[in-house]
This record gives sequence, C-alpha cells and structure tokens, in this order.
Amino acid sequence: MATVEFRVQDEPHIVVDTAACQACPGQPCVTACPADLFTPTADGGIVFNHEQCFECGLCRLVCEGAGGDAITWSYPRGGHGVVLRWS
Repeated sequence: MATVEFRVQDEPHIVVDTAACQACPGQPCVTACPADLFTPTADGGIVFNHEQCFECGLCRLVCEGAGGDAITWSYPRGGHGVVLRWS
C-alpha cells in the first residue's frame, strides 16, 4: 500500500442505487470490497465512499441488487484513480 496513490476525481466512478440495495438480502458488496468502502445504513441502503477505491470491480461482480444493476461501475477518467508509484 505504500506504493499506491489515489488521485480522486470530483464525481464518483461507482454509483450505487440505494433503493435496489434495500431489497438485496445479502448485500455481498459490503463484505466483498477489499477496501471496505461499502457501509450499510439503518434503513437497509448502502453508503459508498469512492475516494480509496482499488478499482478491482469486485463489487459489481458480486452485486445481487436489481439483478446486478444496482452498481454502475466505470474506470475513473484519465489521470485519476489508483496510481502505482515506483520507489
């Protein structure tokens, strides 16, 4: 992790449909995310913090809400996101 830099863009590259998450029984994105960026809310929804995302796409792969369409995922625009630094 010491060689990883996060260049955060203004708008998130992952958008979560919280209404669909409320109907998702397991919310596997919460436990699957290696950066622990998905947090369940009291009303059954999900809060996602994109700033420290590893861009692995695992959340999208395990998403069960709305038939897998509760998470819209794309790469951050050029120059943003995870950047590996060589030391």
